[in-house]
Amino acid sequence: MHSHLFVLLASTALVTAQNTNLQTVFPVATATTHLAAARTIAAGQTFDGGMKQWDRNPSTCNQQAEGGEKDAVFILQDGATLNNVIVGPNNGEGIHCKGKCTLNNIWWTDVCEDAATFKQTSSSSTSYVNGGGARHASDKIFQHNGGGTLSVKNFYAYNSGKLYRSCGNCGTQYARHSTFTNVKVENIKVIAGVNANYGDTTVIRNSCVKGGGNICEIFNGNNGGKEPSKIGSGPEGRSCVAEGVRTSGC
Repeated sequence: MHSHLFVLLASTALVTAQNTNLQTVFPVATATTHLAAARTIAAGQTFDGGMKQWDRNPSTCNQQAEGGEKDAVFILQDGATLNNVIVGPNNGEGIHCKGKCTLNNIWWTDVCEDAATFKQTSSSSTSYVNGGGARHASDKIFQHNGGGTLSVKNFYAYNSGKLYRSCGNCGTQYARHSTFTNVKVENIKVIAGVNANYGDTTVIRNSCVKGGGNICEIFNGNNGGKEPSKIGSGPEGRSCVAEGVRTSGC
């Protein structure tokens, strides 16, 4: 009995404590792990990265050229959870969630194409991003290609294009929903881009926006691969709602 308890305690000690509060200082990696291929986290399983920097070698970053799962660092199957990871700069796609997933205290040091892509198809599924941050994404941080809801809380984004984009021209389209609570963004062009014609909604609550930029951009999306047409910007109370968003004193 005592030996079983010792094993349990030893296993628990290997798990890094999570800090999913809002943080604005990027952490220093405890070590660096180079992966030759994306690492898959099985359905329903949890992986703790120990605050190491995880990256690809050789690099799969090809600037803004669209990649795929093969260029990611982690691939999460449905219901998987990823904790305490720093994603390095030498990958094209960061993290791919094939179903609903949870990302706790994940940091992207220098985003290439996208930081994370969400592919869940169920309209009732919710994926979560709790804590963490990303910087230097010339295009998007979070790409929502599937359906359901993405819930982002206590996240920090710096010097990037869009924090979130509901796919504007995917072959299969959905009514996608997103919420952003207590996020802080600095020098971000847009928090959320959504497609009004597919019934997308986004709600940004109790957050801080510094350095200019739009709260929302509203589009008419399509499923034919064409560039979607922008039809508006700013919260209009339907596709985009903003509550308690500050631009100073935060």
